[in-house]
Amino acid sequence: MAKTSVQYLCSECGWSGPKWVGRCPECGQWGTVEEFHEARPAARSRTAEPGRTSRTKASDAVASSAATAITDVATDSVERVATGFQEFDRVLGGGIVPGSVVLIAGEPGIGKSTLLLETAGNIARSYRNANGTVLYISGEESQAQVRLRATRINAVEPNLLLAATTDLATALGLIERYKPTLAIVDSAQTIISQDVDGISGGSTQVREVASALIDTAKTLDVPVLLVGHVTKDGSIAGPRTLEHLVDVVCQFEGDSATALRLLRAVKNRFGPTDEVGCFDMSGEGIEEVSDPSGLFLSSNGDAGSTPVEGTCVTFTLDGHRSLPIEVQALVTDSVLPTPRRAVNGVDNSRIAMLTAVLYRHGKLNLLGNDLYVSTIAGGIAKEPGCDLSIVAALASAAKHTPIARTTCAIGEISLTGQVRPVPRLEYRLREAARLGFTTAVTPVLRKRVSVAGLNIIQVDSLRDALESLGLAGR
Repeated sequence: MAKTSVQYLCSECGWSGPKWVGRCPECGQWGTVEEFHEARPAARSRTAEPGRTSRTKASDAVASSAATAITDVATDSVERVATGFQEFDRVLGGGIVPGSVVLIAGEPGIGKSTLLLETAGNIARSYRNANGTVLYISGEESQAQVRLRATRINAVEPNLLLAATTDLATALGLIERYKPTLAIVDSAQTIISQDVDGISGGSTQVREVASALIDTAKTLDVPVLLVGHVTKDGSIAGPRTLEHLVDVVCQFEGDSATALRLLRAVKNRFGPTDEVGCFDMSGEGIEEVSDPSGLFLSSNGDAGSTPVEGTCVTFTLDGHRSLPIEVQALVTDSVLPTPRRAVNGVDNSRIAMLTAVLYRHGKLNLLGNDLYVSTIAGGIAKEPGCDLSIVAALASAAKHTPIARTTCAIGEISLTGQVRPVPRLEYRLREAARLGFTTAVTPVLRKRVSVAGLNIIQVDSLRDALESLGLAGR
């Protein structure tokens, strides 16, 4: 009787070896190497006919299949499945490709299951008259629990089929039986295969479950949305090869303190990986936010309102989207031996650097003050292009001089006090003009850019930028 092949696999990088080690020799992580039992070969491969060599088998395989010229492969018949969310479709590259496997990962309670259940309801509703079905397989909840959530988010449809199981063979049998328009498996870490050893969620089980679902999806041309858990550091749980096996990897992220949720593609074989979808989480489910421009601005941020000192607006890039971010700063006299620096949504170490540059090249001494810098509604202003707005907000707060609501500042500040260019500046300026901004302080443009209704003030140094905003020091 042949022995079962045993390998030791790293769950982080996928390294494999014949012996167990405490530290992976490939990625250097500790405690990530686990025992992996290879699945037993199929019965037809174990009972080889006598006298048949590998070369004979290869000849038979070639005879039974043929390669096709790439120009002869038809793609017109490939129709993507619309999810009912334009934001979701854009992240996927236009919809779900038939036969593809999409992995959706995110923090616990972030809304992965809610997003997919609502997507299942949308697709089932659109295919109601076409005799199409959607299969939702849950390994974490019972059918009654899923029904309660579906009722709350208005996703109850007669052609939405629910199944609660943790057995891989049962899940594959359901997909083969119903051949749905879309199959959702929640989640990869709760489904168990009886053919391999290991606990649920382990590297062996996750690899086997993913491989079986991918094989079934490709064979039946049924798209599968697979939910994946994450570890405490935010990476996708299970072996790293899980991300290589699937076609699309999406991260569903957001702050639990806010209702904003972002869906971004980390890997996409059928579309771009720099698209971001915006959603709003509520008690009635998830709603897409097609224009998130006003999410990160204060409520009184309209052009006609009275300007407030210590605020400045910049424009950041998240994928193909340009989002306005309002930076607010508060400068107070410090009563502590070491002045305090408190930030929210901004890089703390960058604040220390910008304060030093502001003192050296902007002639504004804030080294002995307490500095508080924050963004609105959980916005992130950590890219270098936000430097100029942070410095402008600090100078505005220190000099008690407000910046006009219709003025924005975009640019990176170097240690020499130079204002450096940022990527896709023209795209940001056009978004600023669309939102009603009339003045933009920017680095010197490499080529001539003209945006209707926007006065572009080009500056080369921090000193020039502060002067153009009326915030120059002594």
